[in-house]
Amino acid sequence: LSLPAFRFVKDSRFKGHPTLGSSETYTQTVGVHSILAPEREGKSLKEAIMKYVLVTGGVVSGLGKGVTASSIGVVLKACGLRVTSIKIDPYLNTDAGTMSPFEHGEVFVLDDGGEVDLDLGNYERFLDVTLTKDNNITTGKIFQSVIEKERKGDYLGKTVQVVPHITDAIKNWIVSVAQIPVDGAEDPADVCVIELGGTVGDIESMPFIEALRQLSFSVGILTIYDDLYFTSSIAGQDHFCLIHVSLIPVLGVVGEQKTKPTQHSVRELRALGLTPHLLACRSAQPLLQSTKEKLSQFCHVPEANILNIHDVPNIWHVPLLLMNQNAHHAILKQLNLVSAAMPADLRDWTEMAETYDNLKNSVRIALVGKYVGLTDSYLSVVKALLHACIACSLKPSIDWVAASDLEDESAKLTPEAHAVAWDTLRNASCVLVPGGFGDRGVSGMILAAKYARENNIPYLGICLGMQISVIEFARSVLGLEGANSMEFNQETPDPVVIFMPEGSRTHMGSTMRLGSRRTLFQTSDCIAAKLYDNPQHVDERHRHRYEVNPEFIEALENGGLKFVGKDETGKRMEILELPSHPYYVGVQFHPEFKSRPRRPSALFLGLILAATGQLEEHIKK
Repeated sequence: LSLPAFRFVKDSRFKGHPTLGSSETYTQTVGVHSILAPEREGKSLKEAIMKYVLVTGGVVSGLGKGVTASSIGVVLKACGLRVTSIKIDPYLNTDAGTMSPFEHGEVFVLDDGGEVDLDLGNYERFLDVTLTKDNNITTGKIFQSVIEKERKGDYLGKTVQVVPHITDAIKNWIVSVAQIPVDGAEDPADVCVIELGGTVGDIESMPFIEALRQLSFSVGILTIYDDLYFTSSIAGQDHFCLIHVSLIPVLGVVGEQKTKPTQHSVRELRALGLTPHLLACRSAQPLLQSTKEKLSQFCHVPEANILNIHDVPNIWHVPLLLMNQNAHHAILKQLNLVSAAMPADLRDWTEMAETYDNLKNSVRIALVGKYVGLTDSYLSVVKALLHACIACSLKPSIDWVAASDLEDESAKLTPEAHAVAWDTLRNASCVLVPGGFGDRGVSGMILAAKYARENNIPYLGICLGMQISVIEFARSVLGLEGANSMEFNQETPDPVVIFMPEGSRTHMGSTMRLGSRRTLFQTSDCIAAKLYDNPQHVDERHRHRYEVNPEFIEALENGGLKFVGKDETGKRMEILELPSHPYYVGVQFHPEFKSRPRRPSALFLGLILAATGQLEEHIKK
């Protein structure tokens, strides 16, 4: 086995090493592991070299690159490979934390407190991995890191430019993050799937395109000794696979599948130095054979590598679509991993997709929120409801209720919308109030919580939804008519919800209580603990600035509301229940972020079980 020269990283731990202690460069011709790490002798080179799958998009945004990238990961994982993911967002924001849900969909929160693009939620759900905030690369992060180095003098007086300094920073970030295990194992994954956000040709994505072009012909990281990584100059032709997602529209008048937009998109990509190995074509209906032939001829992609991702009943069919078109064979061949992979086994995934398709009964869920105009604002909540419903052999029927339409003011200004909102709420089997910021719609949420409490309708309040239930209880049961959150009224006489002491009032980004935090159960005799199988504690993800005021806890509990989960200090309220109610639960954390297709969130499962009269039986089991 012949390898090129490797330039080793200087490190004091190698002082006196027979090979590394005396030389910076060493040409290895008999296998790196046998010389530098004898305990790993005999292991294949595949373990040491990272393979990359890049997913780009063309023609229009919103084609489903995230689902496509996730599905590619699922298929590769089904072949026995370990997969990690990176999402590149070319916007200048450091992260997604300060972006409006209407602008960019929900903000997904990771264990380490990263506020990231919702596509990372898709990656975690599809691949069952735990990503880090560094798995989401933004222009803001890259520029910030380069400017910080320039201020420190790390560039030794050189003129700092987009090429090579920004592009090098992008490459180094990708290479280092790809090495981080995300599936609980100790070694790096076999394949890193990279999704480049936006559309090819966008000005803001140009530095990333150039960096990825450079990466495409010079990739590979070798794990040589301990946790040190050494960059090789291995040519990247069989370590890099580019999949371009494009749209095949059908004009209503002509009724013909048009390939010209995709041709132009591929031409743009090739002009920037990247040539797609596979095309993933989005369309309403399956591609015609003549369309595939035309795409192959004018896009320089083999016909066998033209994949059709047409509309399907649910997104769990997408990995099956790819497998049925032998996408994994084409990718494995391009990455030179055919001998290392096993035959794709997606039987469990197939069963899951078909089970959902065959479900007949449904349960109506009233989701009362602020951002119902864009359902992606609550994507993880929707997915968690889906996971819980399937576990109960039901289809979710989500009724979107704009909280502001429930308010008394709406009855005067928009009486029809007001009437429809209340009819929807009354016809639902359960009520869910998710998180949010700002005072718009809060009065409507309070009315929804009151309706659910007084009529024994199963209720789940998440983050703001929990605070809403506290405000409503304080007003209606304790008689504190002025009770409110300091987020909505700084002068409230009864601040039952207050600003957290460590929060910042001047900076919005990354100043909340973020990431995985521990919640200790105060008693095992509560619905939440039983749904979690009676552990002493649970670790869930948080994203909030305000919390229940500890000064009101005694009064609230004397009134009948019980705080059954608290943080490790005992001062922060995490879970509340109303024992006299069939299912009235509020949580300060966001359980939806850790829900998985085969492992639904316990609290979402409890909501659906309560809505269908199965909760008591489930708890007894």
